[in-house]
Amino acid sequence: MISDNTYERYHHQIILKDFGEQGQLKLLQTKVLVIGAGGLGCPALQYLASAGIGTLGIIDDDVVDLSNLQRQVLYNVNDIGLSKVECAANVLRLLNPEIQIDIYHTRLINTNAVAIINQYDLILDCSDNFATRYLVNDACVILNKTFIYGAVSQVEGQVAIFNHSSENIPAVSYRDLFPEAPAENEILNCAEAGVLGVLPGIIGTMMANEVIKLVTGTGMPLINKLLTYNTSTNNIYKINLVPNKVKNNIAPKTLSELEAYNYELKCLIPDLEISIYDFNETLSKSGVAFVDVREIGEKPIVTEFDYLSIPLSQQERLLNEVPFETIILFCQTGKRSLYAAQKLSLKLGTSKKVYSLQGGIQKWYSERKVIIYGKEN
Repeated sequence: MISDNTYERYHHQIILKDFGEQGQLKLLQTKVLVIGAGGLGCPALQYLASAGIGTLGIIDDDVVDLSNLQRQVLYNVNDIGLSKVECAANVLRLLNPEIQIDIYHTRLINTNAVAIINQYDLILDCSDNFATRYLVNDACVILNKTFIYGAVSQVEGQVAIFNHSSENIPAVSYRDLFPEAPAENEILNCAEAGVLGVLPGIIGTMMANEVIKLVTGTGMPLINKLLTYNTSTNNIYKINLVPNKVKNNIAPKTLSELEAYNYELKCLIPDLEISIYDFNETLSKSGVAFVDVREIGEKPIVTEFDYLSIPLSQQERLLNEVPFETIILFCQTGKRSLYAAQKLSLKLGTSKKVYSLQGGIQKWYSERKVIIYGKEN
């Protein structure tokens, strides 16, 4: 039976039709692991904690940064530089001191994934990189764990439930939809492509909703369905997913294979990157075009050398407006510029030399110990 205090805390959902005390008891007995305490993880954690999930695990190796506060609503300016999992746990314990919270200030990797994931009933993939996403999928397949997937980019997000077996419904894995991870930089993350701050809140809350439906047996969970939501148009559509019989069968099948599998993604053309040292040497040479492929207005604004500003979205201009034999592209962290260099080099062949600044202008400034925002030093 539920105590009076517990009943009062969860009263508004207990009185829902088909939910009741039994639904609440199921939540209190469930263990959920949230992988990533960022844009998706923050809202998911808040609503799972407030709903009464009995045990919440949080794994993330990152610390709070000023740029996180636009969308990662568990944190504030006093948390900058502190561990995300510790800050998140402190807030959640104040929100609901009756639940257990486990924290892992580490990165989910091959050698710890099985031990951590195996402790929980449901897994939420709130990560922001494909290496982790495929690791989560493969570990859940091997361990027979259901995982709820979420992803966001710019103004569009996705939610799905993978690897969930039920009567007459075969389980579909993430690899059935995407058999192989894309090449590094082929698909940009939020730091490179941008994201509207409210979008992770919407998608993360949807992920928490799927957990509650799965655990309580209410509603229609997105089992083997992919839901896509666009904040600009408010368009929502769902597609049914089925096992891919002709998928590229490269995933690890056993725990030992999982631990030996290399999930770290490699660049398609690694020799297109130019080091900061070589970049600095090139600044004084003639016949070299420097091109900023960031969107107009992105900071820091570069004032130390001359360059062209041609956003990645307009990269066709690079073919027509850059007459120099050597082209060096740069962006914030080096991912967009490497992607552009790969595409450009394929089109230009050997007619021009194309490079990308390794680590981007952010790292270049960091090594110079100077950051310029507009006209301010």
